[in-house]
Amino acid sequence: MPITGATTQAVNGLTARWAGVSSGGTVFSAAGVWPLLAFLADGARGPARAELARALGVPAEQAAAVARELLAGLAESEALDSALGLWTRRTLELREEWEAGLPTDALGVLTGDPALDQREMDAWAAKRTGGLIERMPVEVRDDTELVLASALALRTTWLRPFEVRPVRPSAGPWQGRTLRGLHRRSVRLDRVGVVTAPGGRVTEVKVLGDNGIDVHLLLGDEHMTPGQVISAGAGVLDGTCPVVRGSLLPHGPAGPGLRVEERPCAGPQQPTLEVTTAAFEARAHHDLLDLHGLFGLTAARDARQGHFAGISAAPLAVGSARQSVLARFDALGFEAAAVTAVAAAPGGPPPTPRHTSTVVTATFDRPFAFLAVHRETRLALTAGWVTDPAPFR
Repeated sequence: MPITGATTQAVNGLTARWAGVSSGGTVFSAAGVWPLLAFLADGARGPARAELARALGVPAEQAAAVARELLAGLAESEALDSALGLWTRRTLELREEWEAGLPTDALGVLTGDPALDQREMDAWAAKRTGGLIERMPVEVRDDTELVLASALALRTTWLRPFEVRPVRPSAGPWQGRTLRGLHRRSVRLDRVGVVTAPGGRVTEVKVLGDNGIDVHLLLGDEHMTPGQVISAGAGVLDGTCPVVRGSLLPHGPAGPGLRVEERPCAGPQQPTLEVTTAAFEARAHHDLLDLHGLFGLTAARDARQGHFAGISAAPLAVGSARQSVLARFDALGFEAAAVTAVAAAPGGPPPTPRHTSTVVTATFDRPFAFLAVHRETRLALTAGWVTDPAPFR
């Protein structure tokens, strides 16, 4: 089942809105949260249903079908491992029509022993992410009635690897540090572009993986916030932000960290793109209820009444909702994983030059953003802001 453009737009919209309330170094996956909110919306009633629909960007009555489309589409990609899990207390009776909409292998049971149940769900998280995420982000308590979780893991190897070399930025927040710099040269000028966004200009470099996953590196004008930069990257994916590709850029400073120039060379050479960036590993743990308005969970938190009559006749409220996520970018490739869960509780000098060649240089030597993107659908799988790159060792 292919992922439609409307589904991609809905998930990428949540990515952009989440980025807009983010600050500092972070990584997150709206693609990991979205299907959980969709299944909750399908079973929600009253204000909770309306809030979840607004957060999703699709009507609540369509949410479960779209979530199934999203999960099925992700499962078809060889680069991705994705799963949905549901654990319920034995005494909790689910509505048959809601349960029927879940994947058949998703159902599990809470034994009533929180320690035992926690170990089982931690093992599920580790298995589904290839060990990248070792624990379920929510804790099972004595009063936990239901846990709904998603896992998403991706790995890709660069079509063209980077060369590792030390980088010492001469200015900016990373000045004086020796970083694990990554450098490579190619003749694909259009892998770089300058995005015009409402908040300023953003330089975008696409790093292509061998299995349909690309990572877009995003460097904004120095005054731009992380949210503005990531939103600009999302705008390129859905076509709302115009971008000028490298082969059409003017000579001179062309964008943030980007320069186009003519260089002397000994013989005729093709125009080249030289990219220098920094390796990084980013981890984050998000309490989604801290941003309950963003995720449509404001009403659903109220334990004084039930909000999910379409899931069970027993009154249920959202007791916790969290995400753990990891991303690594290095010379050979990229890997990332996210586990999201919602728990429901009651309530060298050149030769003599004779020619010149066009060289486009892109340098990411201050905080920058990234998007891991499913190439075919342009779906943003993970997003983040890099403030603490890897040191050179």
